[in-house]
Amino acid sequence: MNDTQTITELARDFGVTTRAIRYWESHGLVSPAREGGNRIYSKRDQTRLKLALRGKRLGLSLAEIKDLIDMYDTAEDESTQLLSFLGALEQRRAALEQQRDDIEAVLKEITRFERQCRDMLKAGKAAAKVPAKKARGS
Repeated sequence: MNDTQTITELARDFGVTTRAIRYWESHGLVSPAREGGNRIYSKRDQTRLKLALRGKRLGLSLAEIKDLIDMYDTAEDESTQLLSFLGALEQRRAALEQQRDDIEAVLKEITRFERQCRDMLKAGKAAAKVPAKKARGS
């Protein structure tokens, strides 16, 4: 990565759209310098974008990502940031584990319904009802 990059270079290197970068800029995650009408992103911006993408991949909200990144800039002691990050990770893990439990419960229910349908078909309880064609002119 270069010391500075344009928005196009940054988007290409990180595999995101320029629109996404401008969105994150509008929310204070990156703050590029301006040279004429061009945005120039520093190493700091590049690092903040990398951290934002990691947070997004982990499923953190934009507010959580911003809080954690802002702590990185102002923290004299890393432990505050690390404790906050651990808290966010614990919440995310709990939410994902709950989603997994919910998905497993739904899959079991689907399996049960499938079994019931197959059993009914085997027992002949669910005869296919196909409407008879009406004769023309009847």
